[in-house]
Amino acid sequence: MARIRVSRVGEQIKKELGHILQTEIKDPRIGFVTVTAVEMSGDLQIAKVYVSVFGSAEEKKQSLAGLEKAKGYIRTEIGRRVQIRHVPELHFIIDDSLEHSEHINRLLEEVKSTEIDRDA
Repeated sequence: MARIRVSRVGEQIKKELGHILQTEIKDPRIGFVTVTAVEMSGDLQIAKVYVSVFGSAEEKKQSLAGLEKAKGYIRTEIGRRVQIRHVPELHFIIDDSLEHSEHINRLLEEVKSTEIDRDA
């Protein structure tokens, strides 16, 4: 039962974070940021927030710095919107899974094209 609550709280925080980042944060360092997942600790004290950032490595670094700077405001807003006693500490982590899957798709396409060339 507790696992279900942890999952629900994580999903609610993910939804609110997405809304906050898209509409309320005005920091120019935070570029095109998408919240891909939120992992909550069992006691709801820590939230690992996985974000995908569109851009170069430097832009990702700048966006992460902007998120760290806005962490206090974000926690305050989450506290207002999500009905929990203690707002979890946020840890922002860059999610590279999209780039990784894109790289794998490119490799598969290369293998496919070389097989077609070899058969022809």
